[in-house]
Amino acid sequence: QVQLVESGGGLVQPGGSLRLSCQTSGFTFSWSWMYWVRQAPGKGLEWVSSISNKGRTTNYADSVKGRFLVSRDNDKNTLYLQMNSLKPEDTALYYCTRDPNTATSRGTQVTVSS
Repeated sequence: QVQLVESGGGLVQPGGSLRLSCQTSGFTFSWSWMYWVRQAPGKGLEWVSSISNKGRTTNYADSVKGRFLVSRDNDKNTLYLQMNSLKPEDTALYYCTRDPNTATSRGTQVTVSS
């Protein structure tokens, strides 16, 4: 079955950096566009970033553009999100997903606070 396991979250001060990883299995990762989405406390799911199956096309929400970088390693079936210049408003549960409108994995918590 499809498995998506996020890691790399944590507590970081404003201006800091984190790198999220998403180990996948159960589907052909190299054929799939992949997405990062997030959910802040009391809010709905928000799309953060997309990456094409070979990694040649990436897209970002305006709120993270210039600060976040999405990448993938198709040999390792792993998706990444490098997050720099973090802000308190980036605090959320982050999910990787094959469908930007849903998140079924456990996610990884990112908290940006001084």
